[in-house]
Amino acid sequence: MNEAETKYETLKLFIKDKGKDGVAIAFSGGVDSATLAAVCKDVLGDKAVAVTAISPTYTAQELDEAQTVAQEIGIKLVTVETDELSNEDFTSSPENRCYFCKKELLNQLLEVTEKLGFGVVFEGTNFSDLKKHRPGFQAVKELENVYSPWVESGFTKTEIQSLAKTLGLSVYDKLPQPCLASRIPYHEKITKEKLERIAKAEQTIKRIVEVKQLRVRDHSGLARIEVGKDERALFFDAQVLDKINFELKRLGFKYVAVDLEGYRSGSLLMY
Repeated sequence: MNEAETKYETLKLFIKDKGKDGVAIAFSGGVDSATLAAVCKDVLGDKAVAVTAISPTYTAQELDEAQTVAQEIGIKLVTVETDELSNEDFTSSPENRCYFCKKELLNQLLEVTEKLGFGVVFEGTNFSDLKKHRPGFQAVKELENVYSPWVESGFTKTEIQSLAKTLGLSVYDKLPQPCLASRIPYHEKITKEKLERIAKAEQTIKRIVEVKQLRVRDHSGLARIEVGKDERALFFDAQVLDKINFELKRLGFKYVAVDLEGYRSGSLLMY
């Protein structure tokens, strides 16, 4: 048995042990949560349920995509509503804002487990994430009956993607889509209006230019557009730039700029 097979068996044994009384899985429809849900469904059957949050920090499109992936897996999907914007600790946008968001979500999932008569909550943090700025993981460590199977079994992001492909999941190569609040610099107020403007701006750009990796960072009304480094050339057209500038200013941005360095995770930590 090679290392990948050993990790997979360790994962399934962990799921079987901790999830024996039923598990609610934090489910965004991304590769980490989708692959975890697929394995849980295989190991636990109907004792595994996926739970997706309806929140102002996520777009309606992401909810639709999560529903599609859940159907593909064959797992029951439950939705809950979270209200991070009512929490001043989150909306004041400290560098650990993800902690407050994650804790809100996990508490909602724990309520779901109680209603279903289940035992635990699983969430999709992977081993690679622990090397990055992940304040939300603190909430996982603080709460009882909440587990991170990928971390427990030592799965990296690349290994999860490989497993997803082996399992035939359509999202195996899906790019990460963190919440809309991640586009707002730390210590700048997070509001519903800003989140909606960011979502509309990204949708607008994708209609104009076919980009896969995209973030519109909102710096107090200045839209800083980040795209994948290999996609920057798509913006080397005056008509494209004029159209994006016009449309984003219609949404209320004062200035529109394309970041010449391209997309990089955690870029807001540099400001």
